[in-house]
Amino acid sequence: MTNAKKKSGYISARESRRISKKNRKITSAIEKQRNRKNVDPSEYSATMRDSANVVEFDNLHTYFFTDIGTVKAVDGVSFDIPRGKTVGVVGESGCGKSVTSLSLMQLVQRPQGQIVKGSIRFNGEDGVYDIAKTPTQAMQNIRGKQISMIFQEPMTSLNPVFRVGMQVDEVIALHDSTLTPAQVKARTISMLEMVGIANCEGVYRMYPHELSGGMRQRVMIAMALALSPRLIIADEPTTALDVTIQAQILDLLRHLKDKINSSIMLITHDLGVIAEMADYVVVMYSGRVVEKGTVQEVFKTPSHPYTIGLLNSKPVVNRQVERLYSIPGKVPNPINMPDYCYFRDRCELCVAPCAGAYPPDIQLSPTHTVSCYRYADQGKEAADHV
Repeated sequence: MTNAKKKSGYISARESRRISKKNRKITSAIEKQRNRKNVDPSEYSATMRDSANVVEFDNLHTYFFTDIGTVKAVDGVSFDIPRGKTVGVVGESGCGKSVTSLSLMQLVQRPQGQIVKGSIRFNGEDGVYDIAKTPTQAMQNIRGKQISMIFQEPMTSLNPVFRVGMQVDEVIALHDSTLTPAQVKARTISMLEMVGIANCEGVYRMYPHELSGGMRQRVMIAMALALSPRLIIADEPTTALDVTIQAQILDLLRHLKDKINSSIMLITHDLGVIAEMADYVVVMYSGRVVEKGTVQEVFKTPSHPYTIGLLNSKPVVNRQVERLYSIPGKVPNPINMPDYCYFRDRCELCVAPCAGAYPPDIQLSPTHTVSCYRYADQGKEAADHV
């Protein structure tokens, strides 16, 4: 009975209390550090590895401390977002895409969710910040103004009891106190017009429930772009929209990115959207980056078995199949991750070294990296060549 309980993930009340007590000690220490006032900027300033990047994720670990154990939602993520480029982040649900973006915004649900290790270097207007160490007080000046986010579901992101115009006004007024209420309203209406809303004055006075899904998404985009941020995080910006509206929203994002010279971190499940929009692709699985490279490299020569599986599971025009391919097996338990490759138990292309430790990042080209033992020899050749 005891062994059966252990296998099923059973946890006793005593063990749960012990875990909760330990978690409170860890999270309280992190919260105390983050909530300090008047912190010397030198404590959270940093230096970019490459000045052409707007963001550099470096070995980021974001955990959720729950009563049944620690969920390693993001477990050592590293990738860059170059200035003026679009980086697409793909992977199945629960792989850590949204948590990575929320870590950058410092919007992970606290106190349970915390950045425990690594750094997020952001190349801001007035210097380089390490977001992982930036206190809440300083983060208020960055969030919304220099980094903005288009959330996944606009109906739940917009406040249902306030008019649309008031919600966009708040973002502008919060970061620019020199503007009068009339100037703030004029700026909001011009943003609504810029995102393709025809009846700007009318929409300004409406509540979110009076708008369609596409209109609400456009309002969210107007709110995100109101202050011309250096980075736009688009988390599933076309979810629940019909195909026509999806195309309009994507065209709008592409146009506005070029207009204000911003970078985009695009999170989506739709590989077609990534192929059309992104310059670089990051493939995540179980909280880790398994492959990254330019969109041409990842789509034309996919290297990791998980990436290959994702592309094979996509329907192809003019190709008839009896059944669409699906990756076998299931994702490992995030509370008790294995000490070998997380994808090994689902992989159909395993080799002998896969029985060992988690594979390192192997450089296939200057921009293409994969975490798979199948390319170990190729990685050695590339290293010797350098």
